[in-house]
Amino acid sequence: MGRGKFKSKPTGHRQFSTPEDLLAGTSTRPRTFSKKEAEYDEVEEEIVESSEEESGDESEGQDEKKKGIQGIIEIENPNLVKPKTLKARDIDIGKTTELSRREREEIEKQRARERYMRLQEQGKTEEARKDLERLALIREQRAEAAKKREEERAAREQKKVAARK
Repeated sequence: MGRGKFKSKPTGHRQFSTPEDLLAGTSTRPRTFSKKEAEYDEVEEEIVESSEEESGDESEGQDEKKKGIQGIIEIENPNLVKPKTLKARDIDIGKTTELSRREREEIEKQRARERYMRLQEQGKTEEARKDLERLALIREQRAEAAKKREEERAAREQKKVAARK
């Protein structure tokens, strides 16, 4: 066989155990692996035997049992949400629904924000008072600047009139 110029590994061919070797116990697998596999096979056989006995006795009245732990998972799964179907005639209009914690907190935040904005518009909050004080100072400064400009203009005009005469 043409393998190319170089061999990738010098290890030789792999040897696989045959089913006869496994049954005879002469396989080349590690002992711990075969013990674990044997224990798993025994447990699986017990489950199959017990399910066959139970299914023979109770097969008439019940549905088939789930294999392995599927029945347990279906019962004890906390994340499994079963859909609840309600018909229109069964709905209670007067019943109030409970809000979740997040929804309640969100509603409270919105109400607090609206209340704060109302107080802000009325000028009753600290921030609004400070803003109004700043605005008053700025208005005073602008009024003073406007007076100075007006006086300077009047002075220039007087100089022009005096220069013409």
